[in-house]
Amino acid sequence: MWVVATLLFLILRIVPGDPAELLLSGGGVAPSPAAVAELRERLGLTRPVLAQYAEFLGRVLRGDLGVSLLDQHAVGEEVARRLPRTLELILAAAILAVAIGLPLGVLAAVRRGRAADRLLSTVASFNLSMPVFVTGTLLVLVFAQTLRWVPAGGFVAWTQDPAGHLVYLLMPAITIAIGLSTVIFRMTRAAVLETLERDWVRTARAKGLAPGPVLRRHVVRNAMGPVLTVLALHMGTLLGGTVLVEYVFNWPGLSGYLVRAVEQRDYPEVQGIVLVICAIFVLLNLAVDLLYAVLDPRVRH
Repeated sequence: MWVVATLLFLILRIVPGDPAELLLSGGGVAPSPAAVAELRERLGLTRPVLAQYAEFLGRVLRGDLGVSLLDQHAVGEEVARRLPRTLELILAAAILAVAIGLPLGVLAAVRRGRAADRLLSTVASFNLSMPVFVTGTLLVLVFAQTLRWVPAGGFVAWTQDPAGHLVYLLMPAITIAIGLSTVIFRMTRAAVLETLERDWVRTARAKGLAPGPVLRRHVVRNAMGPVLTVLALHMGTLLGGTVLVEYVFNWPGLSGYLVRAVEQRDYPEVQGIVLVICAIFVLLNLAVDLLYAVLDPRVRH
């Protein structure tokens, strides 16, 4: 976390563009040098870099993500408001992806080389090559514009309308789940195929155990390690990578907030958002490490 915070602080200072000049250029009129210098002084951008860095680390240690340079709102409050929306979107997509990719991956591995395996692998390759914004646009065209089953996009809070909230969540979650389920499918298939060749699987079969219990107890559970790792990495990446989905479906999450902050060179906003994403990414990987011991007896011993 400290390395990420340090690199982030330095990179933002290297990126071309003056935040004070960008803020004063909102109306399309070039600001005067005096006005830019005055705003830089007021925002603390003229202070030595080490002093700014020390102040930044001190605020982070206190849990203070700073104040936006653009409109002076607390970054922590805005992140706390938008983060649950992005987490909800990613979690819903992950549940759908696991529900689709995991059983299909096991099926393809068990029927390796047969028609079902070839068909599923072909569909997976097609899905993997489809950009997420193309998938989202096609879903909007078919289900929102043509069939008119769901709205094209938008957001309504759960407290206001739970049913409407789920309806607005469905399309963006499916859009993310299509690509993520393909990754889970391919990883599950490869992991199950590798586990099927292990000595303990052959021993279980030689002892006369039925194929179903062998597959559930000795194959799938031991093959879940790589699948969980890939799932956690992709969920961490999606925290800051759902911007296209949020844009297509007008979902007010964290990714769109991050893009706006980068465009405005709003240092506190960018730093706060990326640090929160980094912390969640670290926690996801820790959770996966702990789940290894639950699923795999070799790790537990």
